[in-house]
Amino acid sequence: MIATTKDYIQLHFLVFLWGFTAVLGKLVSIPSVEMVFYRTLLAALGMAVLILVARGTFVVSKSDFIKIMITGLIVAIHWLTFFGSGRVSNPSTSLVGFATCSFWAALIEPIAKRKKIQVLEIGLGLVVIIGLYIIFSDDFQYPLGLFLGIISGLTAASFSVINSKLVVRVNAHTITFYEMASACVIVLLFLPIYQNSWADQGQLNLIPSWSDWMYIAIMAWICSVYAYSVAINLSKKLSVFFIQLALNLEPVYGITLALIVFGENEVMGWNFYAGTIIIISAVALYPILKKRTETQFR
Repeated sequence: MIATTKDYIQLHFLVFLWGFTAVLGKLVSIPSVEMVFYRTLLAALGMAVLILVARGTFVVSKSDFIKIMITGLIVAIHWLTFFGSGRVSNPSTSLVGFATCSFWAALIEPIAKRKKIQVLEIGLGLVVIIGLYIIFSDDFQYPLGLFLGIISGLTAASFSVINSKLVVRVNAHTITFYEMASACVIVLLFLPIYQNSWADQGQLNLIPSWSDWMYIAIMAWICSVYAYSVAINLSKKLSVFFIQLALNLEPVYGITLALIVFGENEVMGWNFYAGTIIIISAVALYPILKKRTETQFR
């Protein structure tokens, strides 16, 4: 299937929405683990309603069901590390760590699809690593936050590759429903461990405020149900690497929104912005270099 201009516009709109989730996650007052539980719960319920209204199907083969549920575990880890990163540092740091997803996709996608690893993609992935090194080079204050952000990038690349293979056989809405449901169950099972190990004073905070419900609902129904389904469908036309590379624009949108919302708390040192610019530059370079490479080898 050939990608159209509409597909590229949709992709960048999704990137904006996902960049916005870092800001929304910071605005929610309850801890990130409890927040992810409610987000996945609302997302699963919202997708179930959408499937019923659209007269879709919940039916999948046993083997695909197992794969989807395991992928839900990866999705749960992704969101826990992404929002956990924002809580122990700030949204800007979590977004930059997440930007490594393109590097991971450049490694994982060719292996999963039994294709040749592209030197160009690996090279641009290494550019991302250089950007991260520069961020670390000047007494960076949030190493744990950046580490969790990088893990969120790795898991995002992983479930994106898996979904790009599943969507050939299973409807994107069905995939989204089961993965959200699986992620919700995983987080629910994780709550007792979290309570006894990391929760503040050993207590869970399972009572969101009205504003929390509003922010979580936006993340669940717009940034998950809508965006996640569209992204899975786009993986039919666009390579996972290109989608993940475009996601490097998340820091641009997210950091800009964070500066507007949180002001001085989001102001970072020169090395942070220099490294971020290097990471973002890979997005602009990829289509240009790829086109030149394909022209040379025709």
